[in-house]
Amino acid sequence: MAETVHKCGVKRETGFLYYIDKQGDIARATMARGGKKGGRPEKVQKVGLKKESGYLYYLDKKGNVSRARMVNA
Repeated sequence: MAETVHKCGVKRETGFLYYIDKQGDIARATMARGGKKGGRPEKVQKVGLKKESGYLYYLDKKGNVSRARMVNA
């Protein structure tokens, strides 16, 4: 099960891929569609999150940073 780590309330726009970058900030990049290449990433919001190993960090539907435990098979 996932848990919310940081409440941000980021509003998503269509055509972008949102993710948590290496610095722990929220970033987005244009998605590749129909032969077009994707765009360069840009910072959306600075969070400065310290990531723990064994967890997957992502932006949930509400625009908050959440994490879920990774299962190693």
